[in-house]
Amino acid sequence: MSESAVGMEALKNAPFFAGLVPTDLDGILAVGEPVSFEPGQAIVEQGDAGDGMYIIVSGTAEVDVGGRFHKLTTGNFFGEMALVSAGKRMATVKATEPVEALKIPADGFQAFLQAHPAVALSMLRAVVERLREVEQRIDAWMAS
Repeated sequence: MSESAVGMEALKNAPFFAGLVPTDLDGILAVGEPVSFEPGQAIVEQGDAGDGMYIIVSGTAEVDVGGRFHKLTTGNFFGEMALVSAGKRMATVKATEPVEALKIPADGFQAFLQAHPAVALSMLRAVVERLREVEQRIDAWMAS
């Protein structure tokens, strides 16, 4: 399977872009750039400037948010807030095995969004779902 086909499959499987038409996915893929990371290598580090989001195409990475860890695998994404709001990274993500990912840079994506409002609506839905997940984690943590 070509790198482009793998990237397209990752976009289709990412909840962040669920329900988008193929032409929108093609446009996002065109904005994205393939990146690779070796085991132990940081993909992003807490405190760094957020400059885009990543979708894991293959491999496994680990997110460290204040000493709480969770695993990312094919189709998972992170850094989506950086697409719409500049700020510092809130977590460190490191490859735990070789990782191939699609990086979607914030600047190129914002230009794309202006021409494709359906993508913005899909993102809002995904951000709301992510916020709900975080709220549930906080509630569970506070209850323990």
